[in-house]
Amino acid sequence: MDKELFEKIKSYGVVPVIAIESAEDALPMADAMIEGGLPCAEITFRTEAAAEVIGKIAKERPGMIVGAGTVLTPENLKKARDAGATFGVAPGLNPAMLEEASKLGFPFIPGVVTPSEVEQALSFDITVLKFFPAEASGGMEMIKALYAPYGHRGAQFMPTGGVKPENLADYLSSPAVPFAGGTWIAKKDIIAAKQWDKIKENCRKAVELVKKIRS
Repeated sequence: MDKELFEKIKSYGVVPVIAIESAEDALPMADAMIEGGLPCAEITFRTEAAAEVIGKIAKERPGMIVGAGTVLTPENLKKARDAGATFGVAPGLNPAMLEEASKLGFPFIPGVVTPSEVEQALSFDITVLKFFPAEASGGMEMIKALYAPYGHRGAQFMPTGGVKPENLADYLSSPAVPFAGGTWIAKKDIIAAKQWDKIKENCRKAVELVKKIRS
């Protein structure tokens, strides 16, 4: 993964994971996040609008880090990159995707829950790994167990799935976790209701919480 990009995301501590249905909501949502001090998002390919949303934010709000999530096919990987995404994320590990990302020189975070998957990712020089579904797969206890044999190889984990303000400190207090995926920040229903102030407030609270945890 691009080291500079990784450090920038690490400085935020949380990557909002977002499924957004309409491209017209892209910029007001991005503005709310920027104003809330968290200009970073993983826009998931769970909706038809994903590529267009990424494209709009990348073009109109260049100061925001925008990645693509739930990238399951080489076609979507190319689509995400061409739209302007700076990184891609998948819920699982598919060697074909690792090869494609490597070929494109596109920073990619595959999902892992087992030692074998960690080793596969490391064989492609991919060290930032999504631990998903985090809480259902053993949470921080499992991450510690995986970090023990692979931390010296540079392996780091982005827990996503069940991570919330109440347990964020459990994760971010560990050197194994540079940042976590936050699905609570801009939920589908909040976006659909155009509650931009709510998203701004959620971002502000997340930034404060990260600062508190790390101080």
